[in-house]
Amino acid sequence: MPHLTLEYSANLKAFDAAATLLALNESLAASGHFAVEIDIKSRCVRRDAFLVGTSSEPRAFVHATLSILSGRTPETRRALSERVLSVLKARCGAPSGVHLQLSAQVVEIEGESYAKVSIEPAA
Repeated sequence: MPHLTLEYSANLKAFDAAATLLALNESLAASGHFAVEIDIKSRCVRRDAFLVGTSSEPRAFVHATLSILSGRTPETRRALSERVLSVLKARCGAPSGVHLQLSAQVVEIEGESYAKVSIEPAA
């Protein structure tokens, strides 16, 4: 825990998903809210079919959903979403003439329903 899912519109041709995920994981690890860096799992999904609003003007988006175990304060959740958004602002640029929207959301996972096992590599 946590799990981070990053979605972005396919018209962001220069978007470097791998570098952005690394920057997000590093920032989350540095936040002090997660015990060990290996617990941070992130993935990226490019959305080929998307629409931002109703206009035919060129628009794009990057949205991060950070899923964490329940129990943190609203202030902590807000600080985490701002941390994620800060990384997105630093890493994501809009192509010329394209309106870009960046967003981040923290959602809680019920601890009672979450299960995990770690399997170490064979020696």
